[in-house]
Amino acid sequence: MTFNGSSFLATTVVLAPLLIMMLWTFSWRWAAAKTIMGVAFAAAALYFVQTMILDVPASQLAWFHFNPLVSIMLLLISFIAWIVLRYAATNFAQDVNGKRFLWWFNCTVFAVLCVVTSQNLVLLWLAWVAISLSFHELLMFYPTRARAVLAAHKKFILARVAEACLAVAFFLLWREHGSLNLDEILSHYPVNRLSAQEQAAAILIALAALIKCAQLPVHGWLIQVVESPTPVSALLHAGVINLGGFLLILFSPLFGQALIAQAIVIVVAGLSMLVAALVMMTRISIKVRLAWSTNAQMGLMLVECALGLYELALLHMLAHSCYKALAFLNSGEAVAEFLRAQHSTKRLPTLRGWFLASLVVLPAIALLVSLSGVSLLPLSPWLIVAAALTVFLTQLSAVGGRQQIVYSLSWCLLLLGTYWAFKTILAPVIPAHEHTYRVWFDVWILSLFAILLLGYFQLRYNPQSTSSHRLFIALNAGFYLDEWLTRLTLKLWPLPRTPNTTTMSHGAI
Repeated sequence: MTFNGSSFLATTVVLAPLLIMMLWTFSWRWAAAKTIMGVAFAAAALYFVQTMILDVPASQLAWFHFNPLVSIMLLLISFIAWIVLRYAATNFAQDVNGKRFLWWFNCTVFAVLCVVTSQNLVLLWLAWVAISLSFHELLMFYPTRARAVLAAHKKFILARVAEACLAVAFFLLWREHGSLNLDEILSHYPVNRLSAQEQAAAILIALAALIKCAQLPVHGWLIQVVESPTPVSALLHAGVINLGGFLLILFSPLFGQALIAQAIVIVVAGLSMLVAALVMMTRISIKVRLAWSTNAQMGLMLVECALGLYELALLHMLAHSCYKALAFLNSGEAVAEFLRAQHSTKRLPTLRGWFLASLVVLPAIALLVSLSGVSLLPLSPWLIVAAALTVFLTQLSAVGGRQQIVYSLSWCLLLLGTYWAFKTILAPVIPAHEHTYRVWFDVWILSLFAILLLGYFQLRYNPQSTSSHRLFIALNAGFYLDEWLTRLTLKLWPLPRTPNTTTMSHGAI
C-alpha cells in the first residue's frame, strides 16, 4: 500500500472536522447540533475530495472511503448521537460529572465514525479497540454500583477476546492478499474456493461479531449494564451493539462464501434469538426487558446475514437503532404504559382469531411474491415475516373484534409494501457478494421458530400448568448461563476490588 498525496489530503480532510467536532462539543451548549454539523461536514468533505478534486476510485485511498453504505451509517450515527445528546443535556444538567460523560461520549462517537469510514484494516482495528475502551469509561460512570462494575468487567474481558479474533483475522487476510486496503481485499471475491487462511479469517470475523452483539452465552453484561445512566444504555442499544452486524455486512463478499462461519453464526445467533425472546416474556423490569429484546434482535439480524439477506439485516439495524433509542430515552413513559396495561382487561386471541389472521397474511405474502417475481428461497425469512404479521394482526383483532378486519388487512398490506420497498432500496447499498442457499439453514431456523411459538402458547394459554411453571423458572433465570460465565470470568480474572456500597448521584438512571 502506498501513501500518496491524494491519500494524505483525503485523510486530513476527514480527520480535521472529526477532531474539531470532539473539541467543539466539549460543552453542553448546542452539543447535539455541533455533533451533527461535525459528522455532516466530515462526510461532505470526504465525498467532495474524492469525487471533485481527486477523481480517483475509493480503492486508491489509503485510510478512509465513502460509499452508499458508509453514507447511510453516517446518517444513522448522526441521528442517534443527536437525540442521545439532547436527552443527556437535561439528564446531566445537575451532575458534576456531566462533562466527563460528554468527553467519553464524543470519543466513542468519533471511534464509531472511524470504524464506519475506515479503508485500512489497521485503522479499522484500532478504532474498534477505541470504541471498547472509551465506552468502558461510560459503563463505569458510577463506579460504586457493584452490578455495573461487574458487567463492565465482563464486557472488558470479552471485548479483548473479540479484538484478538479480529486482529488475527486481519493478519490472515493481509497474508493472503498482501494488502491492508479493505476494498482491494474484498474485490478478490467471489472466488471458486476459499483458502484455509480465508476460511479461518471468516470464522474469526464471525466470532468477533457474535461477541460484539452479546450473543449467548456471553450476553450477561448486556443485561446488567442497565445500571449505567439512561443515555449510556441508549447509546449502547441503539448504536454500539449493532457493530457486529455492520461487520458481517462489510465483509459479506468473504462471509457469504464461508460455510463454516455461516453455520456458527446461524446456530449461535439462532439459539440466542430463541432463548432471549422467551426470557423476555418472564421479565417485569422495563429496561431488562429492553435489554433481552436487544439480544433477540441482534440474534435475528445476524441470522439474516447468515442467510444472505444483508439488505434486510441493514434495514433491521436502522429500524432497531431508532426504536431502541426511543425506547430507552422514553423508558419513564414506558413504565407508566406498562402499569396501565397491567390494570386493563386482557383478552387472549382465540384459535379462530389466529386462523383468520393467517388467512389474511398468507395470501398477501403470496401476492407480493408473485408480483415482485422474487424467489421463495430461502424460505425461512418469508415464513418469519408471515409469523410476525400473523401475531400482529391477531393482537389487533383481539383488542378490536370483527370491526378490525379491514383495518388489520390494510396494516398487513402497508407493512408488506413498506418492507419490500425498503428492501429494494437498500439492496444496491450492500457490497457485491455471492451467497449459496443451504436447505438445512432453513430447516434450523424454522425449527427454532416452531419452538418459540410453542413456548409462547404454553406460557400464554396454559400458565398454571406444572410444565409452564418449570419453564418460567428456567427462563427467568436465563438457564443460568450468565452465572456460569460470571464464575468463570472471576476465576480467570478477578475484580481488583468489589464495591460494597451502591450510591445514587444526581444523574441517576
